[in-house]
Amino acid sequence: MIGRRRSFAWCVVSVIGVLSLRVHGQVTSERLAAAPSEPQNWLTYSGNYSSTRYSPLNQITPANVKNLKLQWVYQSPVAGNWQTTPLVVDGMMYITQRLNDVVALDAATGRAFWIYRYTPAQDRVVCCGANNRGLGILGDTLFMGTLDAQLIAIDRKTGRAIWKTEVASTKTGYSITHAPLVVKNKVIVGVGGGEYGIRGFIAAYDAMTGREAWRFYTIPAPGEPGSETWERCPPEAKSFCDPEAWTHGGGSIWMTGSYDPRLNLTYWGTGNVGPDYNGAQRPGDNLYTASIVALDADTGTLKWHYQFTPHDVYDYDSVQVPVLVDNWAGSRVNVVTWANRNGNFYVLDRETGRFLLGKPFVKVNWMSEFDERGRPKQTPQPEGQPTYPGNQGGTNWYSPSFSQRTGLFYVSAWEDYASIYAPASSQYKEGTNFVGGGPRNLTAVPGAPGLGRSPINTWTEAAGHGAVIALDPATGREKWKFTMTDVTDSGLLTTGADLLFTGGREGYFQALDARTGSLLWKTNLGAAINSGPISYRVGNRQYVSIVSGLSLFVFALDE
Repeated sequence: MIGRRRSFAWCVVSVIGVLSLRVHGQVTSERLAAAPSEPQNWLTYSGNYSSTRYSPLNQITPANVKNLKLQWVYQSPVAGNWQTTPLVVDGMMYITQRLNDVVALDAATGRAFWIYRYTPAQDRVVCCGANNRGLGILGDTLFMGTLDAQLIAIDRKTGRAIWKTEVASTKTGYSITHAPLVVKNKVIVGVGGGEYGIRGFIAAYDAMTGREAWRFYTIPAPGEPGSETWERCPPEAKSFCDPEAWTHGGGSIWMTGSYDPRLNLTYWGTGNVGPDYNGAQRPGDNLYTASIVALDADTGTLKWHYQFTPHDVYDYDSVQVPVLVDNWAGSRVNVVTWANRNGNFYVLDRETGRFLLGKPFVKVNWMSEFDERGRPKQTPQPEGQPTYPGNQGGTNWYSPSFSQRTGLFYVSAWEDYASIYAPASSQYKEGTNFVGGGPRNLTAVPGAPGLGRSPINTWTEAAGHGAVIALDPATGREKWKFTMTDVTDSGLLTTGADLLFTGGREGYFQALDARTGSLLWKTNLGAAINSGPISYRVGNRQYVSIVSGLSLFVFALDE
């Protein structure tokens, strides 16, 4: 822990009707572990420790979903890409908004009870937007990571800060943008900043005090396991090669991991290596970047790892949410399932990390096949030729879903999307961009609209399009596909009535039949959807919520 102080001078709390705030029982670690037995609530970022984004609620069905009506809207006062997922606890909703605000809302009416405001340091260095994706909870305390790499505990009854811990120095490019994962009495977070040459890590903090309990570096130091994958520079390198590449090797953490209580293992995906695109200056596989790491939740000890993209030169961050599935393919093997940015769907034994399955779910040409241990045979494309999938990947940070009822894995995908890469030498300078060249997206003809599109439909599908793809986890084969016009940044939700909810850049919020992919209902919310839907219940009524643009929309059937 770099520093900790109990001070409230740096925050402003607005309290609105706190006396009527309805808070029931505390959220114990036992409740978190048994979250699937509380379908009325949404207690973690992904709904449960397995990160399935599956709700057993079934009041809204394929037969009546067309009757969904808007119940209330909460509008954020801050512009920008809003990627949060709310928590819902016993009729109360807790949601983050940019930059680092927390809002307590009545989940049935949208009434605001309090707003906690934290202003990140003005000299913060943050990649890729001022995003905060959500909260963790334990007891009556909420936990939020901040853009300037602080971890803050907040009283959920009053909205007042309890403690604040500095996780890392924001001046050197560190940040926290994901929702913390709470396991037992610990709050687990990782640090972003892969484009600024950080040395990534995952750390756990005592939920009561904010004191650091353990830390695992995703970039091993010399002599540690994995350090051999940061190879020596050749004696007569033809281009710049950095002999100390590991010191700013990336491996950021910017999405929330998962947890298996039986094995006491927590699973996290790691980000790109630094610099992103110029592999010549960092020889070797560069562990543990573009990997999954399985850590002991009590100690942070590495139990196993698997690297999806060794020596990544495509910016294929592997921070996608790990989805835990039991009794894979009718066996007794419990697995981690993973739709990766590199375009492949993976299945790994979650106790040992053993590779069980790897299969593309979009067009892939950066590799051709896997060996028996799951290492990809890479096929770099000639200079100036497109690589599939492109820089943003076959999928990215947006949450997948697994339905216990259908047995299918669902992923938001970018299809027919490619980039052309141009590596360049990059000298590390603290707090500045460190990527080593860059990509350009493949378009139909020079000058044609790419993915930064105007509102007018003047583009062609040559630049790529979005889809929701249903995969059979036993084989990796596609069962159905729902194709969109534009690409998608929306997460997914499946329910106990075999519905799948999703959005997209087109602004539609839509419900599909989770078994067939048929469109059952949609509504235009007027802005891109860059978050994942959730479902919860207050009283006898099921709700579905989604963020679109600067507004949170909540739907239900008429009473």
